[in-house]
Amino acid sequence: MTKKQSKDAESKLGYHNNNATLKRTSPKIRSTRQKAWKILGDIASMPAWAPGVSEVQITTPRKKGIGAIRHVKFADGKSIEEHITSWNPKFGFTYAAADGLPLRIYIASLTIKDVSDGIKITWQSYMSSTHMPKAEFAKITDSMGDFYQESLANLKDILHKNAAHPTRNRHYGQKK
Repeated sequence: MTKKQSKDAESKLGYHNNNATLKRTSPKIRSTRQKAWKILGDIASMPAWAPGVSEVQITTPRKKGIGAIRHVKFADGKSIEEHITSWNPKFGFTYAAADGLPLRIYIASLTIKDVSDGIKITWQSYMSSTHMPKAEFAKITDSMGDFYQESLANLKDILHKNAAHPTRNRHYGQKK
């Protein structure tokens, strides 16, 4: 079977090459980039602010920065292996999922931007899949968009609470 015949057969079955970019930005957060980075720069902190994330394990000697690898475990038992590919302290980082998603590629960035009287946090990603129906791919992108938005809302709440209660510890929601 030629490459064209293979593509035609997949198309008849409803499979397509799917690509998407997602971008979600928090509303203005009355906090500083340094305080937001204290949370985001701790790449194992996701259980404190990302819904459904039950545990994050860093599996490399490097605990942050380019080359660090984390395994993100979800309450439903699924897990994703993520590799940090770009690191800009107090501004953000980029990571790529190496395993655990039904995608050919997934690359995402979390960035912090100063705005008047506060900051905004943006979560942006690119993903691609082959051999997947468009409806299934759309469901994945919609779910990720919701996950980003809920996570950003949680980060905003945590940063506002920490501003009101500066004695909170690194668990971001618990008192010392």
